[in-house]
Amino acid sequence: MAKKRDGKLIDVSVNDQQSELNIDQERLVDAVQCVLRGEGIMEGSIGLAIVDDATIQDLNRRYLNHDYATDVLSFLLHRDGNQVEGDVIASAQTAARSAREFGWSAADELLLYVVHGTLHLAGYDDKSNTERSTMRGREEHYLLKYGLEPRYDDVIDANTKEGK
Repeated sequence: MAKKRDGKLIDVSVNDQQSELNIDQERLVDAVQCVLRGEGIMEGSIGLAIVDDATIQDLNRRYLNHDYATDVLSFLLHRDGNQVEGDVIASAQTAARSAREFGWSAADELLLYVVHGTLHLAGYDDKSNTERSTMRGREEHYLLKYGLEPRYDDVIDANTKEGK
């Protein structure tokens, strides 16, 4: 799916490879495009895959040498000025499980993962406390456009400190 604005295009292709959730592809595509445009990226091609835990664990092990399932992975393939190419892979199983902990729907948790992964493609990182704080602020900014406020707690902080 792609939206043109001012003759510029951000193409997002969705590959739903899981059976845990019925996903709203239009909402997820809109979020990717909203984040990229909001961060000054006006053209691009993004692959968005929604997968299960086994698939994301395999990718995490294969490409990052982390042998565990995670919520979202991002792979920046190319960036040149206001153009970007990359992939965002999010786990629907993790979203369904974590949503209960944070008291919102699995669809909203998945949206958070997609926003987070897209922010990585836009150049944000979350390795240090300062970077994580900045990224969370951007997540909140974009999620508010969908009427959502993310819920962070010590579980996320503990995972981040462990390098997850």
